[in-house]
Amino acid sequence: MPFVPFETGIEISGQSVRAIVDGFHTFAVLGSAYLLEWGLGKPTALGRAEVDPTAWYKQEDWLRCLREIGTQLGERRVMEVGLTVPRNAMFPEGIRDIREAIRSIDVSYHLNHRKNGVPMFEPSTGRMQEGIGHYGCEWVPHQRKIISQCETPYSCAFDRGLLTAMAQLCEANARVAHDHSDACRKRGSRYCSYVITW
Repeated sequence: MPFVPFETGIEISGQSVRAIVDGFHTFAVLGSAYLLEWGLGKPTALGRAEVDPTAWYKQEDWLRCLREIGTQLGERRVMEVGLTVPRNAMFPEGIRDIREAIRSIDVSYHLNHRKNGVPMFEPSTGRMQEGIGHYGCEWVPHQRKIISQCETPYSCAFDRGLLTAMAQLCEANARVAHDHSDACRKRGSRYCSYVITW
């Protein structure tokens, strides 16, 4: 089920939270209002949310904020937030092709979350903690196609936006489609599958 944390004690980096403001583009004031409503940042003198990129925020509040945006403004706006995550969150360097781009999402996902105060990915050891799910990357041999099974507490629209942004970093014509023939979090599954082609 989307927007429900898998575990308690999970936090998300302030860098990632800033994606909401970017996802609202010229309506950044509206994005700020959602952040402030859920305690994600502090109000400035102009009433905008100031999100500290070095701070950590409760994943539960972040998910509630995204759920409310989707309910009130539609899934397209949540997808826009997902599209802006790569511009805000920490990602591994040196991505050379679309397979590396999609594979890097899972590492970045864990880099930008922490559990009980400990980052969920340690770059020096490659150790990854469990508790937030994963973004899969299965290349279909001899085809320009990747299947990404996303087992996360995020929504279909958010993950589609994130996958699209990363795929298009390397392949401008890449397309991401939700595989509706497979399981879906909206129907009670823990994951959704996406087909990435280019």
